[in-house]
Amino acid sequence: MSEQTTVDFRALGLAEPLLKAIDESGYTTPTPIQAQAIPLALQRMDLMAGAQTGTGKTAAFSLPILHTLLPLSSSSTSPAKHPIRALVLAPTRELAIQVYDNIKTYAKHTHLRSLVVYGGVDIKTQTPILKTGVEILVATPGRLLDHVEQKTLSLSQVQFLVLDEADRMLDMGFMPDLKRILALLPKQRQNLMFSATFSDEIKKLADAFLNNPTLIEVARSNATNDNVEQKAYLVNSDQKQRFLVQLLKQYANQQVIVFTKTKLSASKLARALERDQIPCSAIHGDKSQKERIEALDAFKAGTIHALVATDVAARGLDISDLPLVINYEISTAPEDYVHRIGRTGRAGAKGIAISLIDEDETKYFDDIEKLIKKQIPKEKATINTASRPRTSKATSADEGWFQQPYQPAAAAAPKEVPAKPSTAKRKVVAALLGGFGFKATPQTRNQAKRGAGNKPRQKAQASDIAQAEVVEAISAQS
Repeated sequence: MSEQTTVDFRALGLAEPLLKAIDESGYTTPTPIQAQAIPLALQRMDLMAGAQTGTGKTAAFSLPILHTLLPLSSSSTSPAKHPIRALVLAPTRELAIQVYDNIKTYAKHTHLRSLVVYGGVDIKTQTPILKTGVEILVATPGRLLDHVEQKTLSLSQVQFLVLDEADRMLDMGFMPDLKRILALLPKQRQNLMFSATFSDEIKKLADAFLNNPTLIEVARSNATNDNVEQKAYLVNSDQKQRFLVQLLKQYANQQVIVFTKTKLSASKLARALERDQIPCSAIHGDKSQKERIEALDAFKAGTIHALVATDVAARGLDISDLPLVINYEISTAPEDYVHRIGRTGRAGAKGIAISLIDEDETKYFDDIEKLIKKQIPKEKATINTASRPRTSKATSADEGWFQQPYQPAAAAAPKEVPAKPSTAKRKVVAALLGGFGFKATPQTRNQAKRGAGNKPRQKAQASDIAQAEVVEAISAQS
């Protein structure tokens, strides 16, 4: 379907309370996905929409839903007046929270209620609000099914179903949960599916729950944002961290998300960057929801320079004016590259995406270029020879320190143990000590054991040292 131009949101026919909220948010002109999706959604058509993150797709489905539900809104406190009429499913709690915040903003001049439920927090904190009634529920699939099993909600009156970032849901293995949820919904409903990529699996999912959908694409399938400048550096894995620090210092006035493949590498890299005096934090699946929110708030506030994140944790992060994304590790799934660099260049802004590629990752990057049908400029990384190791003071001898082969620290010299006295000398010493009135007692023997330790070798060594010292002392006095 060809794109259409719209002068402003009023031309879309939205209700006045929604237009007031849009105006207060500072928006005047719909984005391409909004201009195409909103009129079709208002006609109650099923949609299969392809749009990159940052294109305004949340408003593309939430505004027509709010508009359609307005006649059913009520100021009554009775839960029966506020059944769940719209269900929005998101793959991650970060995305779910972002969608909920947007819906709440657009609905602030209406009586329509909304709520977000997700895992990682006590389910009992969500139940009381559910019991008061909400028209729009945003949820992650797993936590939604938890509430279904505990009978804290009913989906029998759902009129709208939205799958946001459907491709990520499949990547995360949510297909069984989606099938269970679909079986709980009324068959007569409107379905809206949004995805950044259109794989064969996505098309199968669309066939399973969409009814004669209209296809909308504001960008070529699996394409990357033209507002994002993409470049790559060839760098050995053992030099990536040093080169990353160099890049972060080069872009010191810009915030950046640094992507890793695993939770472990995200945590390790964040700690290393902090040791290099770069304010940063890690965000991944092992972090609690409180820790994630604190890290994201600090990043948005500008108190940290870099946010190190895994793909799953970064999905749905709502960060405006993010100028830079760095792929520290190349994902084995080429679709993840599209999602990663979609964090920058949002809403018409310019962005930069930098990838660090070692020899073992070149095959994965080749797959990325095939997917996006674009060759990304590459150059060999040049490590700044003026850099200094963080544990050393800068001296002329440090020049080119990173080029020197690794030299392990010298092992500590073993403690010198005097030669073991001969049996004859030990007998002489024992006789002399006996002559002076020294006798071994249980107390002195226990003290010797505690001093020497419990291991036979340590006992023998301590005994040998003691006897040698006595011999040396007697010899010195003779």
